[in-house]
Amino acid sequence: MNTAAADRIAKAVLYEGYMLYPYRPSSVKNQQRFNFGVVYPRAFSEAQNGTEPWTMQAEWLVEGASLTRLEVRLRFLQLGDRSVEQTIGGEFRPVRNLAVDEQTFYSWQEAAEREIEVPVATLGSLVSTSLKHPFALPASTVQESLMDSHGVLAGQIVRTQQAIDGCISVSAHPLSDNVFRISVTAENFTVARQADAISRDQALVRSLVSTHVLSGVEEGRFVSLLDPPAALRQMTDACRNQGVFPVLVGEEGQRDTMLASPIILYDYPQIAPESAGDLFDGTEIDEILSLRILTMTDEEKREMSQSDQRARQMLERTENLPAEQFAKLHGALRSLRPVQKETQ
Repeated sequence: MNTAAADRIAKAVLYEGYMLYPYRPSSVKNQQRFNFGVVYPRAFSEAQNGTEPWTMQAEWLVEGASLTRLEVRLRFLQLGDRSVEQTIGGEFRPVRNLAVDEQTFYSWQEAAEREIEVPVATLGSLVSTSLKHPFALPASTVQESLMDSHGVLAGQIVRTQQAIDGCISVSAHPLSDNVFRISVTAENFTVARQADAISRDQALVRSLVSTHVLSGVEEGRFVSLLDPPAALRQMTDACRNQGVFPVLVGEEGQRDTMLASPIILYDYPQIAPESAGDLFDGTEIDEILSLRILTMTDEEKREMSQSDQRARQMLERTENLPAEQFAKLHGALRSLRPVQKETQ
């Protein structure tokens, strides 16, 4: 698998929508984040009459043989609650934010990257028996004490993650002598008690977020679903994708890596070389967002930097961006082609 070429694209997919301008917890739209690629617990999905999915399915074609080897990785974010608690009368009490000396800590949600790797299998084995790979992420609670400059315990941060249980299924279906349809399904079986009464935020911490699939093939080739050979068009049209769409990644012409993304992409997507780094905001335009970050007030920047490590890194990177780099964000000419005259 060409992981080096795919990692930057996959990382962008993971964090698309992670934070939205103006990048502050107090912003209303940052209290309703992570809208892409969510696979909810089954009980919650059923309580919502199926309007929120508990499964994800990706299908694509491989040209190969029985001994062709397939690698599949499921990637997603696991959300956790970050609760800030203040010391009051010898007890910890939850608060929205807490100032300790010159730093303010905010209650918010955090995200941890997860990757579930399915054992490598041959297409022949996947034809005879579907591969089912259960996974379980345990619940955890971590406490961090907040001491002021005088050594007094001002409060604590409590980071909590809920358990997540799911299963990945991979199968292959022969369509001709050397063409196979690959099916990958991810399901969320996490227990969600009183699912009809819990909120979306409560369901999200038990969900797979920004879910996508990265797949590689040895001794075989993936087939583009966007621009397949004419002989395979009917077969690609029959592929059924739910919540994601597979595209080829890597250098133009390579067909050994496929990314099933919850965001619509084209084959061989690339991060613009002018981009200085992730801005996380959906439909981002680097120049506009970078300029907006610089126009934020000192207080807004302080909240942004103290709310999240990734937001702080983005702010520092933007404020230190050289003028020549800003100029490159204004626009780029990739290629030229002759304009054909219209025939009369």
